[in-house]
Amino acid sequence: MRLTKYGHACVRLEAGDGVLVIDPGTLSEMESLSGATAVLITHEHADHIDLDKLEAARAANPALTVHTHSAFADVLGAGVTAVEPGDTFTAAGFTVRVVGGEHAEIIDGWPGCPNLGFIVDGVYHPGDSLFVPAEPVDTLLVPAAGPWLKLREVIEFVRAIKPARAFPIHDAALSAYGQNHFDQWLDGQGGADYSRVPLGDSVTLQ
Repeated sequence: MRLTKYGHACVRLEAGDGVLVIDPGTLSEMESLSGATAVLITHEHADHIDLDKLEAARAANPALTVHTHSAFADVLGAGVTAVEPGDTFTAAGFTVRVVGGEHAEIIDGWPGCPNLGFIVDGVYHPGDSLFVPAEPVDTLLVPAAGPWLKLREVIEFVRAIKPARAFPIHDAALSAYGQNHFDQWLDGQGGADYSRVPLGDSVTLQ
């Protein structure tokens, strides 16, 4: 499996002829969707889904499958498959397990919207949450910055999951200094093999 990091929370997974993209939002690049055969959307916020990009991708490939929470699937309309925590399905040849369910709270119950985590053949994208799934995770995509997040919680999240490796996502709000600061903490305290995948670069997962 090849994993490519795109802007903010977007990653692209490729194996064989399958191309699966998670959370192609307004802060990610249109090229992330080139040739995509499936899209997973963790939740409705624009930094996780750019509706114009998705519409263009679906126009280019009418066979493109899209999976997201039922509350958002209704908004997106026909051709979108609603999934819920506990579901397991196949997308672009990958086995996908749905976990989580709620967006992390910022303050006073806000934003209070659904958020799905996706475990794709051992790669876990939690969206905007720090939900710890029961099943083992080989590769953890770690949220690095957000109004709902603090560093201690992230370190505890990685320690709880105990992945073989971890890569940061959700990091568009961080300066170069902020990214380096985050990386030093996670590398030193997370307990996993941690590294940063530069934007547009790929890693091969065994």
